Amino acid sequence: MKNVVGIGLLILMLVSTWHFLLNGVDGGLIFYSSLILTIFLVIIGFNIFLENRDPIQTITWLVIFCAFPFIGFIFYFLFGRNFRKDRIFRKKYFLDKQTFVKISGEAGYNERIMEMGEHPQQLITLANRLGNSPVSFTTETRVLRNGEETFSNIIEELKKARHHIHLEYYIVRDDRIGGLLKDILIQKVKEGVKVRFLYDAVGSWKLARSYIDELKNAGAEMVAFGPLHLPLLNNKFNFRNHRKIIVIDGSVGFIGGLNIGDEYLGQGQKFGSWRDTHLIIKGEAVRTLQLIFLQDWYYSTNNSFLSDEYLMTGMPNHHGYGGVQLIGGGPDSEWTIIKSIFFKMITSAEKSVWIASPYFVPDDNILQALKVAALSGLDVRLLVPKNPDKRIVFHASRTYFPELLASGVRIFQYNEGFMHSKIIIVDDQMASIGTTNIDMRSFHLNFEVNAFLYRTESAQQLVNDYMEDIKVSKEVKIDEFSKRNFGLKLLESTCRLLSPLL
Repeated sequence: MKNVVGIGLLILMLVSTWHFLLNGVDGGLIFYSSLILTIFLVIIGFNIFLENRDPIQTITWLVIFCAFPFIGFIFYFLFGRNFRKDRIFRKKYFLDKQTFVKISGEAGYNERIMEMGEHPQQLITLANRLGNSPVSFTTETRVLRNGEETFSNIIEELKKARHHIHLEYYIVRDDRIGGLLKDILIQKVKEGVKVRFLYDAVGSWKLARSYIDELKNAGAEMVAFGPLHLPLLNNKFNFRNHRKIIVIDGSVGFIGGLNIGDEYLGQGQKFGSWRDTHLIIKGEAVRTLQLIFLQDWYYSTNNSFLSDEYLMTGMPNHHGYGGVQLIGGGPDSEWTIIKSIFFKMITSAEKSVWIASPYFVPDDNILQALKVAALSGLDVRLLVPKNPDKRIVFHASRTYFPELLASGVRIFQYNEGFMHSKIIIVDDQMASIGTTNIDMRSFHLNFEVNAFLYRTESAQQLVNDYMEDIKVSKEVKIDEFSKRNFGLKLLESTCRLLSPLL
C-alpha cells in the first residue's frame, strides 16, 4: 500500500476542487470529505501499528491524527512514511567493502591499531564492522574554526585542482560565496578539470535554476539528490542528503558543518556571527571520503567511477598523525551506524564527554547514556545555541535539560550568534566532527558523514576550541531554569511531543 493512500489523497483533492468549482462549498462536500479523510486516517493508523515502530512514535502519530486530523494527514505524507529503506536505496549497496578490504590487509595495519590502546581499539573495531571503513594512520587533518577559515582553505585548494573536483552539499546558496565558488568551478572546467556537484533537492530548493544552468553549460555535472516531483506521493521525501563533502584530486578533502552560503560566513541578517567547525583532510583517509561520494553519485546517476583514477592507492607514508576514520551513515545502512558509535563513545568514556550540537533531540539510548555517564562522576558537558534556528527543535531540546542537569550534566548556551558545530570529544583524546546532529533525523533519516579522530593533534585542537566556546557561553543552572513560566513549559512539552516525528 506504498502509494495507495497518496493516490487517494490526490483523488480526494481533485474531486473536492472540481465539486467546489461547480457548486461551491456545501454541507455534502464537507461531510463526504471528512468521511474519506477519516477512512484514510484509520488506514494510516493501522499501517503505522503494523510497522512496529517505537511505541512512543506510534502513540504520537495516533494522538496527532485524533487531535488535528487534516494537519496530521499532510504532516504524515511529508515526514512520517516509513517504507522499507532497503528497497528504496537498494542501488546504494553496489559499492561495497573493496576499499576497506584492501587497506585493512596492508602490512602493519593491525599492529598500529593495537598501539592505540583498548578504548580506541573498541571504537575502531565497531566502526569497521558497522561502516566498513578503515582507520588511517597516515592522514593529516586540520580543524577549521569558522566560515572564513573554511572557505579560504576551500578556495585555495580548489584553485590547485588538476584532475577532478567532487562536491556534495545539503544547502547551496546563489549568493556572494556561492557565486565565487561557481566561478572557480567554471574556470577549472575550462582548464580540463572534471567537476561533479551533488546537491540535495530539498535542502537547496531555493537554489536558482540559472546557477545550475551556468555550471552545466560550462561542462560541469550538477545533479540533484532525491529530486521531488509530487512530494505527497514521493516515498523518498523524508530521506535527505545532509552531507557536506569536497574531494579534490583524491588527495584533499573537506567535511564538517558548513554549507555553501554567506550566512555561514557570519553575514546572515538573522544571527550575524556563525560558529561552526569544519575539517580539512589530506592523505590516505580521503580515499574513504571519495568512496562515500562515489556511492552517492552512483545512486543518483547510475554512473560508477570505482577505479584507481579516483581511489588512489599510492598515498605518502607519513606517521605521527594518530588515527583518522571517515564514516558515512544513512537510511541505506542496516545499522544506525553513527548513532551506535556515539553511544559507544559515551558509554566507554573514562573521564569526560563533551558534546556540541545545534539540534539536541536525543533518543532514549543516547539520553540514558549521558545521564549514566554524569551520575558515574564523569565530566559531561553539552553546548547548545542560546538563540533558536529551528524553533520546534529548540523548544523540544529544552525539555531534556531538567533530567540532564539533575544527573550532573553541565549545559552551556552559546551567546555569540548561532552555534552550528557538531562535535563529540571523549577523554580529551578521541573526537568526532562532521554533519551529524544529536537528533532523530540525523540518526535515522539523513545521509551523514563524520570523521572520527584518535589521538590526533586535531582532536586536541577541538578540546581547546571547546574550552574557548565555553568562555562565551552561559551555564544553565537547574534552579534558575525551573522558574520558566507555565506558557513556555507548555510550548516546550508540545514540541517534545512532536520530537519523535522530527
